[in-house]
Amino acid sequence: MIWELTDRFILVLDVETANSLDNALVYDIGWRIIDIYGKCYAQGSFVIRDIFVFERALVKEAFYGSKIPEYITDIKNGSREMVDFMTARRKILNIMKQFNCHTVAAYNANFDRNALNTTIRFLTKSKYRYFFPYGTDFICIWNMACNSICQSGEYRTFAETNRHYSNHGKNYRATAETVYAFLTDNANFTEEHKGLDDVKIECEIFVKCFEEMGGVMGIKRNCWQRVRRGALVAPR
Repeated sequence: MIWELTDRFILVLDVETANSLDNALVYDIGWRIIDIYGKCYAQGSFVIRDIFVFERALVKEAFYGSKIPEYITDIKNGSREMVDFMTARRKILNIMKQFNCHTVAAYNANFDRNALNTTIRFLTKSKYRYFFPYGTDFICIWNMACNSICQSGEYRTFAETNRHYSNHGKNYRATAETVYAFLTDNANFTEEHKGLDDVKIECEIFVKCFEEMGGVMGIKRNCWQRVRRGALVAPR
């Protein structure tokens, strides 16, 4: 379902996690405050001390654990800030309040939202259970892309030509990496898989989706199923 965006500003975020996907613990939060045209008004990159340092064994085993040295370099040169998780939360909620923002967008918003909630429950022993306050609206850029960009014949030709198939081969891939590769006509594009870096490309995808749809979409966990090979599906 497409709905009208009422906030002037939205918070776009991306998290990197350790542990299992079902019990993901956040060690990196990247975020930007943007408008519907993609103009950036504020941004930040928080490396979460509670997980990155004190759960280092889990981080080392994370899918992108090999990037630990890059994070350390970034922290030393000031391009990323190491903070406690609750400090990161306070800063993000404060910036949302400053911009009168009640809307959060992420490429796979269900995963990011759940990971942040899992982390806050883990670290506070469930004293706090939700990262964002009640009433926050969530936009899933992935769902939007699956219903707009990925429904075009051009996208499907790009995916077919470059063999961007899902694991079972029945769908075209609709990851942020693949969609951005299509938008930039760069079949070899590879995501950094670090919070703020990935937020920047997700903002661009959001703007393109918004231009095509004239509205936004919430979370739909199986949205990828709408990118079936050889089938165009109307948005819903």
